[in-house]
Amino acid sequence: MSKIDSLNFPVLLVDDEVQALNSFETVLRTAQIHNCIRCQDSREVLSLLETGDIEVILLDLRMPYISGEELLPTIRSEFPEIPVIVITGANDVETAVTCMKFGAFDYILKPVEKSRLISAVKRAIELRELKRENRLLKDHVLYNKLKNPDVFSTIITRSRDMRAVFQYVEAIASSPQPVTITGETGVGKEMIAQAIHQLSRHKAAFVPVNAAGVDEHAFTDTLFGHKKGAFTGADSSRQGMVEKASGGTLFLDEIGDLSADSQVKLMRLLAENEYLPLGADIAKRANARVVVATNRNLQTLQSAGKFRKDLYYRLSSHHVHIPPLRDRKEDLPLLLEYFLELTAAELAKKKPAYPNELLDLLASYHFPGNVRELQGMIWDAVSNHRHGVLALKVFKTHITKAQSDIDMEASHQDTISQHQIVFTEQLPTLKEAEHLLISEALKRSGNNQAVAAMHLGITRQALNRRLKHGKFKDLP
Repeated sequence: MSKIDSLNFPVLLVDDEVQALNSFETVLRTAQIHNCIRCQDSREVLSLLETGDIEVILLDLRMPYISGEELLPTIRSEFPEIPVIVITGANDVETAVTCMKFGAFDYILKPVEKSRLISAVKRAIELRELKRENRLLKDHVLYNKLKNPDVFSTIITRSRDMRAVFQYVEAIASSPQPVTITGETGVGKEMIAQAIHQLSRHKAAFVPVNAAGVDEHAFTDTLFGHKKGAFTGADSSRQGMVEKASGGTLFLDEIGDLSADSQVKLMRLLAENEYLPLGADIAKRANARVVVATNRNLQTLQSAGKFRKDLYYRLSSHHVHIPPLRDRKEDLPLLLEYFLELTAAELAKKKPAYPNELLDLLASYHFPGNVRELQGMIWDAVSNHRHGVLALKVFKTHITKAQSDIDMEASHQDTISQHQIVFTEQLPTLKEAEHLLISEALKRSGNNQAVAAMHLGITRQALNRRLKHGKFKDLP
């Protein structure tokens, strides 16, 4: 849905001629701008501005009582945040220059061309929206406060990076422009999408659609629906997800997997706010906020010709990136406690205690599956738990297998693995290399020998022997 479908405040139309007001309002309605206030008496303009917020003003210059030329500097002085589009029948360069000098946003001649008027109003609305977002972001940076912390209460974190994400989400949530959420699998992209929905003005349904592995026909039918008899087996009409999300939010997950044909149809939905159900001859209007998510790099896909350039830029209006769990390890203690309690309750068990060694083990792991992977590990461990302190076996087995899978995948790649050691010109001796490797493993494991031994692929006893025979005075 475009900005013009859900204005924060109305457009004020000021002209002494009823015919002109009718014309302006009709043109704006064709562009889905329905929130308008008409003013035929220029003496009422200032009182209207004082009693209610206005998005944009269309101001005629030649009017009885108070001319537009007199009103313009007063409006710009007392209400500088409101864009004023001057409309006049006088094709006078000097008048135009004077209006722009006094701060007019645009200057349009009568008879007004439809596309020119719509374009000017759209640009003015976008300017207002951009200024609002910048102001909100500035407030967040200055005061470091969330206005709606309850909306994010289900996202367990103490990370400063995640707090910055929340602040940005609050700033852009009311904008009707599309939002793209990026991040690795399991970081919680849908949770952020739901937070955007809750903070937005769109209070109807939140409708999620997974675009992964969906062919063009299935995508069209799912998103736009179909008419009865549109294809073999279409025994009745079907409402699409866009229609179900009307007045709410349409969340498209795994957007990077869309086929080329599906990308064309999504582009039309975003650009024109309309869609064509299968078998239909007349397009329907869309009225849903669009939020998309992907774990792929859309810019890379676009550069490779696998993602439409126009769609990429259309989706780039607002971009929320969620950092991976390995970059916010400070969240591990909170998440561990939360998932232990949640899992124990779901399994009707007492929440188990865990050894301190568990946090060191988790902190040394890279979590390719992020928060979702951690939750799965905890579920598995609590499911197998019987009594006493929570065992580390499930966690160690999972981490060892994950590391083995990564090593196996890397061995089949021709490119240099990111885990490969880069040597200097002077090679270290075996003893020096062993010393460096053990030092790094202990550093990453928080000096926990059991965890370090697991990452080195040796037993704790073997590591202990090496520590006794080597010189490790510089270890943490």
